[in-house]
Formats: sequence, C-alpha cells, structure tokens
Amino acid sequence: MPFTLLNSRMVQADVVPGQRMFSQRGAMLAYRGQVSFTPNIQGGQGGIGSMIGRRIAGEATPLMTVEGSGTVMFGHGGHHVHVVDLTGETLYVEADRLLAFDGTLQQGTMFMGSQGGVMGMVRGQVTGQGLFTTTLKGHGSVAVMAHGGVIEVPITPQRPVHVDPQAYVAHRGEVRNKLSTALGWRDMVGRGSGEAFQLELSGQGTVYVQASEEKL
Repeated sequence: MPFTLLNSRMVQADVVPGQRMFSQRGAMLAYRGQVSFTPNIQGGQGGIGSMIGRRIAGEATPLMTVEGSGTVMFGHGGHHVHVVDLTGETLYVEADRLLAFDGTLQQGTMFMGSQGGVMGMVRGQVTGQGLFTTTLKGHGSVAVMAHGGVIEVPITPQRPVHVDPQAYVAHRGEVRNKLSTALGWRDMVGRGSGEAFQLELSGQGTVYVQASEEKL
C-alpha cells in the first residue's frame, strides 16, 4: 500500500478492500470513498501479547485501523513527513514518529542494549527515548514524522555515520548503533562545542536525519 507525498507535510494512501493499514489516531485530514477509521486498542500488529509488551516498553502510541476502499490524506501537527519503502528490511523508529504504515508489516519492539550494549542503553536515556524502540519489518511503506525535512544518509561498513541524537529519526538495515562521547575538560567547565554526544551507526543500511535538533 504505497504512500504518495502531496507536499512536505501531507501524505496520501490508497486504501484497498481486504487490506488494512494503521495510522496515528486523529491523523486523517481528508478522504474519498468508503473508508472506516477504528481505534486500535492493541496499538498495531501482534495481538494482545504484543500490545502488553509495547505498553511495558513505553512504545504504545494510540493508533487507528484504516480499512475500506478509497484514498486517505494524512498529516499530524504540521510535522514534516517522510516515506520509507521497506523491501524486507527492518525499520527502527520511535512509536511517536509513526504517522501511518502498511498493515502487512510485522511490528515489534527492540531493547536498545541489543544493538549497542551498555552505550545503547545510555543512548536511550540521554536522548529521552527510553530503553526500547519500535521495529517494523517486511515489505511495505511507512510514513514517519520529523521536524524539518529528512535526508537519507547511507551507512556502509567502510563509512559509519555519526548523528546528533536529537536529529536522529530512524534507521534501517543491518546496523549497529551506540552512543559515543567526546567529553573533554571544556565540556566539564561549560565551554565545549555542545556536541559532546553523537550517535554512531555502523554496518549496512540507511539512517534518516531531520533538519532540526527538536524532538516531536
């Protein structure tokens, strides 16, 4: 179920009979056709067990199920929108960044320490993102929200990428991420550059970076 960007802050999706999609609750701006919007108490895929897991992990964002036949325009809070098309990979993204996604994608949560060890957990605390993040895997599309435009930065084994934790939006692929520090005496006395922490992503994939250091 592909998404079409209408402008930088609105996306349109074709809703097809027999297929469903999920969106942030209240994100529908307009629609055509016979389309229903139902609050999804499970918060997406995976049933009650997955819902409980997401709530414990703090990754339970209110979602609604979108079904029927027609086209729907989505947007939320005037945030910029970026579409990610997955072809079997896993997208790692905070739940509150999700605007809408294909119902065919497998949804889950990941412990931050599993990709970055102790520094992965520290990253979650420093950025305020907690110890878990949402994962979406399979073939389908995801519309994510960000402040400012989003650029896609490729990650290769030879060229890891360092990102300001506050500008990080999401990443996909076989990527290891951890928080790296460059604390020096200037930072200790308040005369540092303000870039004491960076998120280091290495491996093979893509990281999505927004044009702002402001969280949603």
